Amino acid sequence: MGQRLAILDDYQAVAFDYAPWAELADDGVDVTVFTEPLADVADSLRDFDIIMAMRERTTFDAGLFRQLPKLKLLVTTGMANAAIDLLAAEEQGVTVCGTGGSPAAAPELTWALLLAFARKVPFEDRRLRAGNWQSTVGFELSRKTLGVLGLGKIGSKIAGYGKAFGMEVIAWSPNLTEETAAAAGARKVGKEALFRESDVVSVHVRLSERSRGLVGEDELRLLGPNGVLVNTSRGPIVDESALLRGLNEGWLGGAALDVYDVEPLPADHPLLTAPRTVLTPHLGYVTSQSYARFYGEAFEDVRAWLRGDPLRVLTG
Repeated sequence: MGQRLAILDDYQAVAFDYAPWAELADDGVDVTVFTEPLADVADSLRDFDIIMAMRERTTFDAGLFRQLPKLKLLVTTGMANAAIDLLAAEEQGVTVCGTGGSPAAAPELTWALLLAFARKVPFEDRRLRAGNWQSTVGFELSRKTLGVLGLGKIGSKIAGYGKAFGMEVIAWSPNLTEETAAAAGARKVGKEALFRESDVVSVHVRLSERSRGLVGEDELRLLGPNGVLVNTSRGPIVDESALLRGLNEGWLGGAALDVYDVEPLPADHPLLTAPRTVLTPHLGYVTSQSYARFYGEAFEDVRAWLRGDPLRVLTG
């Protein structure tokens, strides 16, 4: 009997555009693509031997692994996925493999969100289509201060964008050194100073138990009624309830967000009606170049595992 492969959360129905999944039929693999979030993940995936997960769209914890007795290979896009319990996977005998990704996709989306917020692009687009002309006054980024929370690969790119736009760039992360900050064109400051001195704070730390809730009401109040928070990292890094209070009560200037505590964002979520926001549906990694690498290397991972020589293994 052949094996079954599930490709999850292909929201745009493009998985077969970016990799030759049909070729796996030669290896006796039957491929099923899911284009919508699964209402009952365990029940839907119980009979699959191989699963490909798209980023953190589906959570694989110990409880789920125990309910998937046939699962032997889980492929995630990217080489890190906070939604997968690697230890639980290993205990259940599941090999987890990863892929590369695009270094440009998330930083470019971050900057697009900031520019869209600064120049009121979504609002003016809607007004223009409704027959109106020039309804708002935006602001320039030049000569403002950009605070980068997390100066890793993405944060360093954002620091470079800020310098290119004539911004002063400051940065903080728990282990940041003055030398690392300077190499990225930023000045190292303390966490409190980052929010107090910045006009814009952009979040670029990885989600972990240490970073969950890292940006709370104290930090948002320091950012203040003229300050803007940009988050393209992960939703739970920011206290969502504090963020909503700041927006609705007026003590936070605004937010440009690509990530949320719950994804997809529910249709009745209060962020959708919160003032001074620009929102996108977790598009940070959604580019043709990124998908080509995600799906292409996921296909390679599956074929290599089938042939007994797995690639980019994250377990063990």
